[in-house]
Amino acid sequence: MTLERCQSARGRYYIADALQARRCAGAAVEFKAALGLSADNERYMSAGFAAWFSGVAGVHRAAALCVKRLFAAMKRAAAKLVAGVLLRTRPAMATDAGVSSARRRMVVGLGNPGMDGSRHSVGMTTLHALARRLGASERWTSDRQVSGEVLLSEHQGAQFVLLLPRLLMNINGVSVSKAATKYQIEPEHIFLVHDELDKPLGKLAIKQGGSARGHNGVRSCVDCLQTDVMPRLRIGIGRPAGKVSVERYVLGRFSPDEQKVLAPVLEQGVDILLAALTESQTHSQPAGGRRVSRSKKGNVSPISQQRTDPAESPHGSPEPHSDGVTEHPTV
Repeated sequence: MTLERCQSARGRYYIADALQARRCAGAAVEFKAALGLSADNERYMSAGFAAWFSGVAGVHRAAALCVKRLFAAMKRAAAKLVAGVLLRTRPAMATDAGVSSARRRMVVGLGNPGMDGSRHSVGMTTLHALARRLGASERWTSDRQVSGEVLLSEHQGAQFVLLLPRLLMNINGVSVSKAATKYQIEPEHIFLVHDELDKPLGKLAIKQGGSARGHNGVRSCVDCLQTDVMPRLRIGIGRPAGKVSVERYVLGRFSPDEQKVLAPVLEQGVDILLAALTESQTHSQPAGGRRVSRSKKGNVSPISQQRTDPAESPHGSPEPHSDGVTEHPTV
């Protein structure tokens, strides 16, 4: 702290530059000596400096939080803008005389392209495990119409469409929406597989629709499909320890010890997916989801627009009482 001028016993002194916490005590002593304060009043001066500095620090923290939220809002707005532009072109519908669209189910591994081994892309890793279980791991094909990697496989009378988006996580929904249009799959038959910070590694849960809970990939799917009825398999990755930022943590790779835990988790995740996909053939729509209403026209998925019967398009509350979450214990 720089003291520019200190006058007589009742004078003023001015502080130039920003206050620094480690020098507050020294400044208080100089201030007390300049004003000729008694020892009895020293505690009042110390308390005054501490309170003043706390106020300044609080303002700085509030400003930093506002800036952080502003940038987050700008990123979401930019992602929606890019998604809207990409959704202007729609793929041609797939023609397969041997498969009814009612028998199709889509499974999407959310993540970032080129980062299949990261925590944030554990959904993609799960889809590779599912492809191996189905004996179709060599049948992945690149589909530019849906901006992703696609694999088609038959299982117990249903056709599975496995999708790995090749767009950034924040706009994964573009790829999902295009694939839903091409293969004529209803949103309630689209299973999203993604990472979950709020669950420790080794925990799995099925969530039957509902809000995105802060996950950017899920939020993009909700925005592009104009509904949140999609069931999800949430794979726990835990939260970072210490001062590691969330962004750095989720984009990082699993440690060797974490990979040992992850291997059986992926197998259990595949079991859960196959059971849920088979069961979903007897249900039209999961509980807990709702259609996202819009006050003005936008880039709405044609799959969502096909619904016209009110009985088939329920509108839930903004925050349902139950998220329809089914927990699965540690492997």
